Amino acid sequence: MSPESLTAEEVQRFIRAHAGVLDRAVDSALRETPLDDISVQRLKESNYVFSGIKVFHELNEAFPSLLDEEGSPKPFERFLNDVQKVHESYNVDYLRTEYNFAHASALMAARWKKFERDGERYLLQYRTIGDDRVRRTHRMLHNITLPVTSPFWDKYFPPNGWNCRCTVVQVRKGKHPVSDEREAMNLGSQATAGKYQEMFMFNPGKRMATFPAYNAYTIRKCNSCQWRPDKMKLAADIPDNELCKACRLLQEMKRGNAGNIRRMAKPLQGRTIVRKELPGPILISGASLKEWTNQPHKHYFAKNKMLLEIENILSKADYIGAVEYHKDGDNKKDVKLSHIFECEVSGEKSWIIVREYKWGEIVLHSISASFEKIAKGIKKE
Repeated sequence: MSPESLTAEEVQRFIRAHAGVLDRAVDSALRETPLDDISVQRLKESNYVFSGIKVFHELNEAFPSLLDEEGSPKPFERFLNDVQKVHESYNVDYLRTEYNFAHASALMAARWKKFERDGERYLLQYRTIGDDRVRRTHRMLHNITLPVTSPFWDKYFPPNGWNCRCTVVQVRKGKHPVSDEREAMNLGSQATAGKYQEMFMFNPGKRMATFPAYNAYTIRKCNSCQWRPDKMKLAADIPDNELCKACRLLQEMKRGNAGNIRRMAKPLQGRTIVRKELPGPILISGASLKEWTNQPHKHYFAKNKMLLEIENILSKADYIGAVEYHKDGDNKKDVKLSHIFECEVSGEKSWIIVREYKWGEIVLHSISASFEKIAKGIKKE
């Protein structure tokens, strides 16, 4: 299987299905500690790249099962039996553990963001669950207490292993003694020791990723790659190996295939949509296509694909009302009102924003999953 096969629609559906399981782990974790839309998007992009590399390995392992030892096609029953073993390993045994890791990473990423906002007002304290299932080496980390600026948290912020249930809490300064940092680093190294030690030596909140670049499906040098996925930029030149090529393709597609969607939506540019609630037609501009695809969203892939049906969607969406432009900057001088339309993305409510400019032009702007942030002071017409 070539890296280019990852772009096939059938393979993309497979990748999105796997990433969707991990996305549900993220959503479950963030019910406890919410995150901003951009951070959620980055966590889910991490899920997508991780899932794509995993599928690449899985299909490479499954394809040889088509042929027997002599290079002839296997009988269907034998092929199905062999492929089923691959499926069980990747999509039952491994996936359950990966779901738990994604859940723990998302939860701890959200907590880290809060810890950063609070700054050095508190110390951070490592804690285990405290039951008899806790690993001995993790038990040795229990109650380590250090400032938020300590390098210990760069490497040993949970999760520190598959199915790790450890956490970190804030404690008041002076209430607990500060741990010896060198000793803490040594204990952290022991806690993560093993085949994938470097995989677990990362802070999901600092990288805003559920899985680090070096993981069970990549190689050690991925962790130091300047173009790794959590760096949020693409390589100009791709190293001549299949793994790097696959990673590059997945990074290009991880933002909901935004470039392809914009190209496909290009014929919409210049069209207008009439809504009786507004004083004029809604223009779909080139900026509309760019803003729509760039906008962070909980259901990023589905939201981007909606752009291709925007005429139909916007004609049927419920008009909620208008809000005066509330952000500072150059746009404040130009935008008179933001008109809000309610719709659904993947079964959940979202809100389409249409801008009315002071010179009378009305233009499709973007879509948001965060109604509260855009509807403050809304005017019902």
